[in-house]
Amino acid sequence: MPITKVNEDELLDRLTEVFRTYGYEGASLSLISKATGLQRASLYHRFPGGKEDMAKAVLERAGQWLTSRVLAPLSGQGKPVDRIRHMAKELHAFYAGGKHCCLLDSLSFGSDDNDIRHHVQQGMSVWVDELAKVAREGGVTAKKARMYAQDAISHIQGTLVVARVMKDYGPFERMLTELPTTLLRK
Repeated sequence: MPITKVNEDELLDRLTEVFRTYGYEGASLSLISKATGLQRASLYHRFPGGKEDMAKAVLERAGQWLTSRVLAPLSGQGKPVDRIRHMAKELHAFYAGGKHCCLLDSLSFGSDDNDIRHHVQQGMSVWVDELAKVAREGGVTAKKARMYAQDAISHIQGTLVVARVMKDYGPFERMLTELPTTLLRK
């Protein structure tokens, strides 16, 4: 039986799971309706632009989480190694130890909406920039810091793919443990 009322956080949680699981292209309104318990009319009432508005709302929320739980602490106080470890701990929680797919990845393909693509690209760029800044603070040269930041994001994304495909979360766990070394090697 469909749920007639759902609070905003619960709705966004459910939408996030649909987009993480099926990507933008595969997230049909039927799947979204089933996952949220809301009829199409209710979904369009809350999101007049349809699936595009839903994806934007999910990305906005994920961006707020990334900013408050990862980016702000990365640029905050403390030793670079401690701030990177804090980020790793937050990523572990956000990705449920590697059991959740990356939302940025899921929404990065399948959408013709330039706003969604731009939002995903911007989020990734900011993350790389903040990681490079922390590496610089740790004594890494500017050129290497940017390269190491890109490597770190690649390792995060790659181990999430391995975890999803192989149901093996060990590489994700190891990568999180090794992030300070990845980013701060001289």
